[in-house]
Amino acid sequence: MSFLPVEQQLEIIKRGTIEIVPEKELIEKLEKSCKTNTPLRVKLGCDPTRPDLHLGHSVIFRKLRQFQDLGHHAILIIGDFTGMIGDPTGQNKTRPALTVEQVRENGKTYFEQASKILDQEKTEIVYNSDWLGGLKFEDVIKLASSMTLARMIERDDFTKRFNNEEPISLHEFLYPLAQGQDSVYLKSDIELGGIDQKFNLLVGRHLQKENGQDQQVCLMMPLLVGTDGVQKMSKSYDNYIGLNDEPNDMYGKTLSVPDDLIYTYFELLTDIPVAELPEIKEKAESDPRNTKHHLAYTISRMYYSEEAAKQAREHFEKTIINKEIPDDIPTFDFPAGDAHRLVHVIKTVGFAPSNGEARRLIQQGGVSLDGETVTDAHYEISFENGTKTVLKVGKRKFGKLIAK
Repeated sequence: MSFLPVEQQLEIIKRGTIEIVPEKELIEKLEKSCKTNTPLRVKLGCDPTRPDLHLGHSVIFRKLRQFQDLGHHAILIIGDFTGMIGDPTGQNKTRPALTVEQVRENGKTYFEQASKILDQEKTEIVYNSDWLGGLKFEDVIKLASSMTLARMIERDDFTKRFNNEEPISLHEFLYPLAQGQDSVYLKSDIELGGIDQKFNLLVGRHLQKENGQDQQVCLMMPLLVGTDGVQKMSKSYDNYIGLNDEPNDMYGKTLSVPDDLIYTYFELLTDIPVAELPEIKEKAESDPRNTKHHLAYTISRMYYSEEAAKQAREHFEKTIINKEIPDDIPTFDFPAGDAHRLVHVIKTVGFAPSNGEARRLIQQGGVSLDGETVTDAHYEISFENGTKTVLKVGKRKFGKLIAK
């Protein structure tokens, strides 16, 4: 195997990276890798507490893929054991525990979606229950003795909860030790994670040193801000772009990203060459509208195809720019002579997950009937025999309501 020169590898590895601890050791590892013609062991751990992935998750998966493309060995850890503990990172209360079955089922979905980014054939998949599940109680005591309570309480989330007199369960202190033990077992050279995982990654370095191993380098990526431009991308905040979103939705959601995030999305989420990023940054500032379309097209193409991205662009122009109704909108039949609350209709046809969400969409002006915006949450539709009404919810959901 022939590796790129260290300088070229560093340029790719450092793209979008927020911190490398310590960078000097990364350079030394890369130099040794080139000299001995030996791939580095690059580890990424995932606790699949939820089955769905979004572009926020893709930031770290893309970094792992870059290491793969550079010729290094990628290890994806499915945290079926640590997932049962629950990562306390960023939490203001103890996470509810998951069963092994739940975590394993989520893990299958995780890898299926991650394979849209990773080279599946070159990814080693491991489950940390294989080594953590067999530990005896004396092993856990020995592991716990390697860290002090003072060091644990240095974590921001633990400190805040302690100062606010919010409960911290003892098992939560074991989480970073369990994750760090993954590094010991796998003898990782590099561990990847979000910047919020810094404490956990550093514990891995500490435990490797305690076990007489070469310490891993910790490489941390930023947390992607969602489409609202405020919170990190999360399904909980409804500001996400899912990896499994249809091309039209992926394209449309990307266009809702605030202008000041266009460059960041290009840097973290696309394959645009590093050399072209300065030009992208300039265009994002001078012509945000067209640059954002370029971003939406690029992301849709990456996860689907050139043709799918082209059709998504045409769909957007037809339904949003030209305010035309799509030709292939679904139809929904309702009994003639009946009257239904608009809130219930929206939920019934699947355009909102609940009556409360449907009510919010109406009150915010996101619902129209035959082109007329409806803002009255108590509005009722009367289905006269043979009438056809076009319902539009949000920017991309259309349906034809037919009275029969």
